[in-house]
Amino acid sequence: MSILKILAGVAIAGAAGAAVEYGISSYFYNRTMIRSNAKRENTQKMAGTDWDKYIPHIRECKEKLAQCPHDDMYINSADGLKLHATYFPCEGSKKIVICFHGYTSEGMNDYSTLAIFYMKNGYNLLIVDERAHGQSEGTYIGFGCLDRHDAKLWIEEMVKKLGEDCKILLHGDSMGGATVLMTTGLELPPQVKAAISDCAFTSAWEVFASVLKNTYHLPKFPLLHIANGMVKKNAGYELDECNAKNEVAKSKIPILFIHGDADTFVPCSMVHELHDACKSEKKLVIIEGAGHVESCYRDAELYEEAIKSFIFPIMER
Repeated sequence: MSILKILAGVAIAGAAGAAVEYGISSYFYNRTMIRSNAKRENTQKMAGTDWDKYIPHIRECKEKLAQCPHDDMYINSADGLKLHATYFPCEGSKKIVICFHGYTSEGMNDYSTLAIFYMKNGYNLLIVDERAHGQSEGTYIGFGCLDRHDAKLWIEEMVKKLGEDCKILLHGDSMGGATVLMTTGLELPPQVKAAISDCAFTSAWEVFASVLKNTYHLPKFPLLHIANGMVKKNAGYELDECNAKNEVAKSKIPILFIHGDADTFVPCSMVHELHDACKSEKKLVIIEGAGHVESCYRDAELYEEAIKSFIFPIMER
């Protein structure tokens, strides 16, 4: 066989391999980043949490919540999206918690039980639908990188609504937790007093690398690099452009970190990285046996006690 034939064969094989890699990366990008393709059931399967045992309680809380006075609120993002949230007033209170949900979910799904808890403790509540989720507009999912700027707009909106003397708590789970941590790295108004991060990831890049390895048994190179180029071109940001580990190091407010040690979607190791990087007042709570976004159901007593003992005194300062 001549050297030319050998080189031609190598070139063909290389081209075929590159095409396969591009195809896998494109599939990953389309399934993960585009709203219409990102399915909640797929996320739940990867998370591995048995939600069936919690559904009756969640449904009961949703029914209670629906009976409470509430209003739809809307703002426009910096890039022209109409964003939605549900506001639950607590008469006479100047304290408010702004809640940010997880990937492929929506506000009223993730916060039905915690909403009851917060309202019982005298808090107004704003439950946000993050961009490309729920009733908020958007084609591309922001993974906290874009959502942190939306979060700051919601904060400013609540200061206008409740007054300069209001006190704001940020609470997020999963992607919402990452959103909250990334938001703490911004210059925030003095009304923001504390934050709670439940099972947040360090960055979209790192959590996707973990999913590729542990769920699909695929290497991050070159798949994630190719997908990252697609995200930058279409969604306007890069997967490691905004890293919660870097942003939380800039935080000036106290942060409560919560994570389940049985989380198979966002590894529990990530919360230790985030907690170690945080330079502000902080507390870490690990919920034994809890999977992804399961902590507040698995051990509600420990979860709520952590908020009562660490966060509520800060909100009264």
